[in-house]
Amino acid sequence: MGRFIYDTMANSVDIEDRTLAHLRIVVMNKLRRSESFMFDVEIGDGSGRRSFWMHPSVPMQFHFFGSRNPRINRLWIEELMLAASGPNGLSITPEPAEEENPPSPGSAPRGLS
Repeated sequence: MGRFIYDTMANSVDIEDRTLAHLRIVVMNKLRRSESFMFDVEIGDGSGRRSFWMHPSVPMQFHFFGSRNPRINRLWIEELMLAASGPNGLSITPEPAEEENPPSPGSAPRGLS
C-alpha cells in the first residue's frame, strides 16, 4: 500500500502501489505539459471521496512501500490519460486486461509522446 501526498501529509490518500505507479505516470505526463486537472479518489476507509486540483505549482509525493517496480499496463495508462483529460477528471478505474501483443520495450504508450 502506497501513499499519494498532495502538499502536506494532511492531504494524503493511501493507494495500492500498482495503482499508484500508473497514476504517477499519468500525473507526470499531464503536469509536464502544464495541463492542470482534477483528481478524484475514494478514501480507503470508506469515509468518502477527496478531490485534488492537480497543478504543477503544488508539491506532491508518490510514496511506494514496496521495493519492486510493477509492470506497467499500457492500456490502463491510456484509459487514465483519457479520463484525466475529460470533463470529470482523473479517477481510478479498474485495470483492463493487458494487450496480447504489447508494443516493443522503450516505445511510448499511444498519446504519451
